[in-house]
Amino acid sequence: MEVDNKQDSQNNSFNPIWLSISEAANIGGVGDKTIRRALKEKDVLIYKIVKDRYRIEFISLLNFLNSNIKLKNKFEKKGLGQYIKEWNK
Repeated sequence: MEVDNKQDSQNNSFNPIWLSISEAANIGGVGDKTIRRALKEKDVLIYKIVKDRYRIEFISLLNFLNSNIKLKNKFEKKGLGQYIKEWNK
């Protein structure tokens, strides 16, 4: 789901965190291809394009990584989730 930059900045009172594809993959403990596949096939990730580069919203990335068991396990074992004990409950 692509976001319009002007509309996004006017409607939200908070500033979302935007990540590149490689940053999103590192945080999630998955490969770049997994993130690119999700951008093509699913309407789960919220993204925008800045200077011909994808920027993925952090909250939508977390929702995507928790959408199935395999991704959740990778997130918890190889990604950011391994450092946060509260998320491992």
